[in-house]
Amino acid sequence: MTSTCTSMLKCNPSGALQATRSRCSAAPTSAKQHTRSSKFLSSRSSALCPFQAKPQVVSICTPSGGRHRRKQVQVAASSSEAVSSAPEDHEKVIKQYKRLQNGSDVRGVALEGVEGEPVTLSPETAYFVACGFAEWLKKKVNSKSPRVSIGRDPRLSGEATRDAIIAGLVSRGCVAEDIGLATTPACFMSCVSKGFEYDGSIMITASHLPWNRNGMKYFTASGGLKKPDIADIVATAADLSQTGPPVELSAEAPKTDYMPEYAAHLRDIIIKGINHPDHPEKPLTGLHVVVDAGNGSGGFFPSMVLEPLGADTSGSQFLDPDGNFPNHIPNPENQQAMDMATEAVLQNNADLGIVFDTDVDRSAVVDSSGTAINSNRLICLLSAIVLNDHPGTTIVTDSVTSDGVADFIAARGGKHLRFKRGYQNIITKGVELNADGEETHLMIETSGHGAIKANYFLDDGAYLAVKILISLMKARLEGGGSLSSLMDGYEDAADNAEYRLTLTVDEFQSEGARVLQGFKELVDSKVHTDWTMAESNYEGWRVSVDEGDGNRGWVLMRQSLHDPLIVVNIESSQPDGCADIKQKLLSWLEYSTNYNVDYSKLM
Repeated sequence: MTSTCTSMLKCNPSGALQATRSRCSAAPTSAKQHTRSSKFLSSRSSALCPFQAKPQVVSICTPSGGRHRRKQVQVAASSSEAVSSAPEDHEKVIKQYKRLQNGSDVRGVALEGVEGEPVTLSPETAYFVACGFAEWLKKKVNSKSPRVSIGRDPRLSGEATRDAIIAGLVSRGCVAEDIGLATTPACFMSCVSKGFEYDGSIMITASHLPWNRNGMKYFTASGGLKKPDIADIVATAADLSQTGPPVELSAEAPKTDYMPEYAAHLRDIIIKGINHPDHPEKPLTGLHVVVDAGNGSGGFFPSMVLEPLGADTSGSQFLDPDGNFPNHIPNPENQQAMDMATEAVLQNNADLGIVFDTDVDRSAVVDSSGTAINSNRLICLLSAIVLNDHPGTTIVTDSVTSDGVADFIAARGGKHLRFKRGYQNIITKGVELNADGEETHLMIETSGHGAIKANYFLDDGAYLAVKILISLMKARLEGGGSLSSLMDGYEDAADNAEYRLTLTVDEFQSEGARVLQGFKELVDSKVHTDWTMAESNYEGWRVSVDEGDGNRGWVLMRQSLHDPLIVVNIESSQPDGCADIKQKLLSWLEYSTNYNVDYSKLM
């Protein structure tokens, strides 16, 4: 027997839907467990009833005097920041929904409790965004009742957001299925896995952002949705939050356990990739791997992928899902996360450490010597692995990769394309290049987002870890060296820095463009004779800096797509060499007093 919890959604006298929890009743166990039942009653008015759930109280962990203390906060059902239902405020509502778009996904503040961060992604708002996705998906797959899987990471607002999303999907005719705690790549794979093949999928996550944030990533069998798709969805959501037909239906959301299927998929790749002569079914026998999941969704990896294949995973840490993220930020770019993983590898004499971000679309590794392999190093490691399989392939990276990465790829016969920031940008570029006949097998950001052509062009941190595991075991079987030996020839820059300068006007996009044009004119003027504009610039302006004796550094000035920021990245071959480049930028900005930019961080 299994229990079924029922939620009743009903319109209150003001016309809003109100959720109340009712009893838990026994139900027979089946292959798909029905976990929720939602009831929608029509409003007396012609407007679509906004979703108004009772606030959910959750417990959070906050640092205090070096220790973590718990306090309770509420998941707001709605807020003035999240949604406004008055028709005269329609333009304001449209702007509020547009602000939820974060490139190719949706993100917002889902929990109260942080000063200055009002709730923008309440259950009510999530409900209407789900309605917008439903309408988009019905057109995309030409179906009146498409099937949608919904996964989530362990964020504190995850369950309330999930319930609202299911309600929204069902209200627009979709068949929703809850796949529970999941990863972002698994949600995509649920659209292509035989026997599942959902028409669409939603992953509820805000990646590595703090506990009070949440968001949604969207997939079909064609891959992740693009920026224009998200713009369409949030625009529809804004419209539906204001007007729409009355709804009256009852539906259940079955719970489907998809993660074992996804884990089996990864195990199969490892078995075939290693082709172990002595342990074909347990090809990781003798390998000691420590996994740091950061209390996110990656805790499945040791028990469901590595151990069944013979690996020793003792010493793995932070595997239990906890939306407070009490140990460190689950982010492969975070220094504390990498330091703690390095310590675990060394203390346990492990052969490899793996670090996942919250939703496991990114990863990094630590080799047996304690060398952290993330950012530019991870790009080089995966480039070496991919170039072994596909000599001469093009590798697309983001705009802030080191000059050493380009040299490393070229030395191994590959072709490097330094493109734009944003994982969807580099993936889309890789897809375009392949369509044009240019073999491009790896697209990867310094953030750890990496996609491989053979894996549906999907940025999957677990898949990248699998490729590294295969390479390590094959090198062992062939009597080869460590992972670090695959990166021979790459050297980290002696100094690097990033500065984020705030644009101080409302029309920040045009002002940012003006600052960038001024920077280009500075370089073209040859005031600094050691500065030369890079041959290819797809994002902002990257300048090569001659540092003498054949050494070089660089500076990149670019504009944030969504925030009022000018971002400056600097790299130098000399210790403390960034200071000289920074000083030249500061002098220019001080002299050019007509730019509305706060450059105090350069001082």
